[in-house]
Amino acid sequence: MSLMPPSRERLAASEQALTSLPGYSNDTPTDKEFSVFDPSTEQRIATLRNMTAQEALVEVETAESEGRTWAKTTPRHRSDTLQNVYTVLMENQSRLAYVISREMGKPLGEALGEVQYAADYVRWYAEELLRPAGGYRDNPAGASTILTCRAPVGLTLLIAPWNFPMAMITRKIAPAIAAGCASLIKPAALTPLTTLLTVDLMEEAGVPRELMRVVTTIEPAAFSEAVLSDPRIRKLSFTGSTGVGSTLMSLAAKNIVKSSMELGGNAPFIVFDDADLERAVEGAMLAKLRNGGQSCVAANRFYVQDGIADAFIEAFTEKMSKVVTGNAITEGVGLGPVINQAAVDKLQHLVDDATAQGAELKTGGKKPAQSGYFFSPTVLDRVPAEANIANAEIFGPVAAISRFTTQEEVLWKANNTPFGLAGYVFTENLDRALNVADELETGLVGINNGIPSNPAAPFGGMKQSGLGREGSHEGLEEYQEVRYYNIARRHTD
Repeated sequence: MSLMPPSRERLAASEQALTSLPGYSNDTPTDKEFSVFDPSTEQRIATLRNMTAQEALVEVETAESEGRTWAKTTPRHRSDTLQNVYTVLMENQSRLAYVISREMGKPLGEALGEVQYAADYVRWYAEELLRPAGGYRDNPAGASTILTCRAPVGLTLLIAPWNFPMAMITRKIAPAIAAGCASLIKPAALTPLTTLLTVDLMEEAGVPRELMRVVTTIEPAAFSEAVLSDPRIRKLSFTGSTGVGSTLMSLAAKNIVKSSMELGGNAPFIVFDDADLERAVEGAMLAKLRNGGQSCVAANRFYVQDGIADAFIEAFTEKMSKVVTGNAITEGVGLGPVINQAAVDKLQHLVDDATAQGAELKTGGKKPAQSGYFFSPTVLDRVPAEANIANAEIFGPVAAISRFTTQEEVLWKANNTPFGLAGYVFTENLDRALNVADELETGLVGINNGIPSNPAAPFGGMKQSGLGREGSHEGLEEYQEVRYYNIARRHTD
């Protein structure tokens, strides 16, 4: 369902919220600061402190101390606090959406959807933490009883990406708070303002500020090396590229830090001949253009069976060509900018390489004539397997389509990648849908569904797309340790 963007009056109030953030300035940065830019205009919207590794370690001390106190609070207290957080976040939905749009470029209607999605994680964990997680069983050999329970893992390091600046924060911090853990939070330097506002609102709702320490920095390597060398860090949650994830895992290994990683994707979107055409095209639009294609679960490789290919591509191209591109806070815009100039250049290179190797450009294919980091919605047909775009994570509004004949053929192509985060299957045959989903080497599959993510479901990948899960009860368990007590029993007459 499309959400209505805020009125002009509420936009003005949201701008006030942006400028009142802690540490906010719009001055030219010093050598100890960095700037945040609006990708729709390429203009500076904030200047923040570039915190050093030594300053980050001070925040570790603060969070670790508060975490010991928070771990002793009751589940009911933590649940009630998170319920308060949900209420406050939703009361500030327009403010949060405005900040997301300004620093990330997501259209306002879609940004409102992200706020709801982000807040839903808070509500889910407010409820999930109250559900029993322990166990009682007899020792099979007799003579004792086994009890299991869960305890907070300890101080957590949460490193979030820029593409969902609120949802990726709450998906990590909500289960940490629910489990009884403190957090050191590092938002992406491209989009730190949403995190700052979210944490402010969480404090307003009753979460101790010392429990959520935010570090803003443009020196992530020095930050990660220093913090992960500190033995007080007991849990790492990272969302980002596979390369960076691999480096972080190496650093975490030194202190045997429990880690969960949501890494790169290369999602196949498979359309079979028997698919409902309208449903498949609508699903393709959602899976490709959600967040402008800047999502790890975005449809990356389109495989369309021969019998439906021409009709699908014609209908899909027509819809893509009608998408309105423009400033993210402008009413009626369906596609905002990509995150920066490097993203524009990457997309242009991928499109040019594909067409040079024989791909057919159906629509788009270049940056429109307007300021900002925009790239037109693009459809490429008959993309050769040798083209770079057939193997790269696109991260933009470009759909690369190839055709297939048999189910065996498309499954081989879909799984012929080191990544395995998401996949999509469109067919009206239930047996085929389930059989193909079983064969896909991905952590999640959307069956006739272009947006499969849900707070109640475990989100995560296989192979080089990561390990661990976020969401559902599995996401809470990532922030807990299982403990077991063996109680000797004396038998009496």
